[in-house]
Amino acid sequence: MFRRWRVAARGARDRGMATAEYAVGTLAACAFAAVLYKVVTSATVQAALRSVIERAVDVQF
Repeated sequence: MFRRWRVAARGARDRGMATAEYAVGTLAACAFAAVLYKVVTSATVQAALRSVIERAVDVQF
């Protein structure tokens, strides 16, 4: 019986940790998305992407 109580108590502690880990993961994902958005919308990257797309469209078959 004591063993069951220890397992239940351990499960209760893990539940709080999982919530904290999800919060940190969500925050990290949002920060990464913000940095990626800034990089992709920069003039240098937009010009490079435009160049790649134009070369792909102008391919002669």
